[in-house]
Amino acid sequence: MSLRKIIISFTFLLVGIHAVEFQIRNKENGEVWIGIQGNPGHAHLRNGGFSLGAGQQVSVNAPDNWAGRFWARTWCDHGNKHCLTGDCGNRFECQGAGGNPPASLAEITLRGHEGLDFYDISLVDGFNLKVSMAPLGGQGDGSQYSCKRAGCDTPINNHCPGELQVKGPNGWTIGCKSACLAFNTDQYCCRGAHAFPWSCKSSDWPRNYPAQFKQWCPDAYSYAYDDHKSTFTCRNAPAYRIEFGG
Repeated sequence: MSLRKIIISFTFLLVGIHAVEFQIRNKENGEVWIGIQGNPGHAHLRNGGFSLGAGQQVSVNAPDNWAGRFWARTWCDHGNKHCLTGDCGNRFECQGAGGNPPASLAEITLRGHEGLDFYDISLVDGFNLKVSMAPLGGQGDGSQYSCKRAGCDTPINNHCPGELQVKGPNGWTIGCKSACLAFNTDQYCCRGAHAFPWSCKSSDWPRNYPAQFKQWCPDAYSYAYDDHKSTFTCRNAPAYRIEFGG
């Protein structure tokens, strides 16, 4: 038996029947690199990253108590391992490093409070590609946010305000910054005197950028103190499909 097969078999023995499958698909016309970061105390699945060709899908297995995030890295250079969006320190495998914004995030906590999975799409770190996460199976309660697909399906790069745009080498907009990243003020970053939900309301900002992001992607979190309606839950889902781009 090859070393790779031994490792895979050992992984399945460790995970056993208590495993959740993540089916990660690239819907873009070109290659993207996937970034994965486990929350503190949780493994960085697949050592934190791999590449997906156009239309390719890969399955990654996680313990059923795993928590972390997934994102796409775009415009990546195989030579220096640098990506223009979502970069994790010039690495092919992120090895625990997070993605540099702007990057659209798919976040999940498996078997959290009362045994529920909690998952969401976050634009708090800005946007680079469309992204969605959907449970395959599981037990829902029939409500809008129970065992349903969460996604950001608007190509925000095409609509991004000029002051938030990140340009690629061809002059195209390849990412849309958050207001915090673009302006780095306490108010836009919800810090200092604005570090609390009651003191960091986007409706009080000089420009309510989160309201625009929320209009484009109602399912997604738009800033740190966005409403909690963007959190989805599901019980005992054996698998989740995560899609980037398209």
